[in-house]
Amino acid sequence: MKLSIDLLRHGDTGQRSYRGQLDDALSEQGWTQLRNAVKGHDWDIVVSSSLQRCAAFAQELALARGLPLRLDARLAEYHFGRWQGVPIEDIAKVQGDALANFWADPVAHPPPGGETFDAFRSRLSAALDDVASEAVDQRVLVVTHGGAIRLLRCLVEKRSYGDMANIDVPHASLHRLRWPVSVNA
Repeated sequence: MKLSIDLLRHGDTGQRSYRGQLDDALSEQGWTQLRNAVKGHDWDIVVSSSLQRCAAFAQELALARGLPLRLDARLAEYHFGRWQGVPIEDIAKVQGDALANFWADPVAHPPPGGETFDAFRSRLSAALDDVASEAVDQRVLVVTHGGAIRLLRCLVEKRSYGDMANIDVPHASLHRLRWPVSVNA
């Protein structure tokens, strides 16, 4: 049986670069985006990345609605290695070919010092497998990151990771997934 899980991307942080696993706080706009995104939706459990741009809102929501909350570091964003925190425009100027190769095939061309996509997929899949085993017949909200949502959507929709850049995941957007996914199917 597949569980329906809602993924929620964190709100705006005011930063314009690959933030990855840097622990940025939400901007006021980000808080407003998230509060508006959850209006009219109900869940039974909240699970969140432990990075504060996700966790702070997840804690507020869980407390306000009396929901159980679990923080899970495996739901953190992709680690962009030496590109983390560097404006994308600067990367494009200095390492334009490397950036284009990453967008086209992130598995074969990760950022310098970046996380492998196998490791990224494995930790995200393990986190959602745990959610699915814990949340039988419950509505689950998972608060996470844009790259995580793109990778999970690639798995569910059977798309190549090279298609991640084409998946629109705005701040505070909700994405429904059916889990578990058989990676071999």
